[in-house]
Amino acid sequence: MTDVPRIRVVDVHKRFGELEVLRGVSFDVHRGNVVSVIGASGSGKSTLLRCINYLERPDGGEVYLEGEPLGTQAGTNGRRRPRPLAEINKMRRELGVVFQQFNLWPHMTVLGNVIEAPMRVRKLARAEATALAQECLRRVQLIDKADEYPARLSGGQQQRAAIARALAMRPKAMLFDEPTSSLDPELTDEVLAVMRELAREGTTMIVATHEMGFAREVSDRVIFLYDGLIEEEGPPAALFGAPKSERLGRFLSKYRRA
Repeated sequence: MTDVPRIRVVDVHKRFGELEVLRGVSFDVHRGNVVSVIGASGSGKSTLLRCINYLERPDGGEVYLEGEPLGTQAGTNGRRRPRPLAEINKMRRELGVVFQQFNLWPHMTVLGNVIEAPMRVRKLARAEATALAQECLRRVQLIDKADEYPARLSGGQQQRAAIARALAMRPKAMLFDEPTSSLDPELTDEVLAVMRELAREGTTMIVATHEMGFAREVSDRVIFLYDGLIEEEGPPAALFGAPKSERLGRFLSKYRRA
C-alpha cells in the first residue's frame, strides 16, 4: 500500500504586501514522525505553520492532509476550485495547534478549557468529553490542576494545558509554533518534557523551534528555513553534525556559543 504522507506541503508561497515571506516550500511529514523547523526570526517558520493549518491561505502551492488538498476540491467541470471555508474548517480540526501564547479562556477552569472544543466541535457528550480531557491532562502531567483557573498557573502549566486542549480534539498531527519562546528555562524544560513524551508515543508533529537540543534529540528530520526557502533539510545528525550550508553553519554556531 502506498505510504501517503500525513501532511504534504507543495510549493507553498505567502506574501504580505511587498514582502514575500514563503517563496516555495515543499516537504512531507509521515505518520508518527517529528519534523522540526529551525531558522532565524523572520525566516518564515510561524507563517509556514499558519499556512499548513490554513490560518493563512497560501498565495500559491497547496497543503495536503492524508492526500486531500485543504485549499481546493474538484469542480463539476473537472477543474480544481477553492474549497469553501466551512469545509476547510472541518479539515482543520485534524490539526492541533499550540501557539507561542497560551490563549486559554480565563473564565474557565483548566478542565473547562479542554472540554470546550470536543463538546462544541466534535459534539461529544459532557461525560465523554470530561473523560477524554482528564486523559489528556494526565498525558501532560496536569491532572492535579484540572479545577484551577489559568491565572493561578505558571506559564509552563498554562502551555501544558494548551497542549492538552489541542490533544483533546484527537488530531492527526500537532503543530507547535515556538511553544517555549515566552518561558524561562525551568518552565521550558517541563513543556519540552511533555513534547518528548508525545514524540515517544508516536504523535505526528511539526515543531517550529529555537530549542536546538530538542530538535536534535527528538526529530526524525530537521528543516532549516532561510529567507522563506528550505536551505537544508535532513536527519538531525547530518544537519547538526556536518551542515552543508554555510548559512546553517553560521546559524548553529550562534547557539553553540550561547
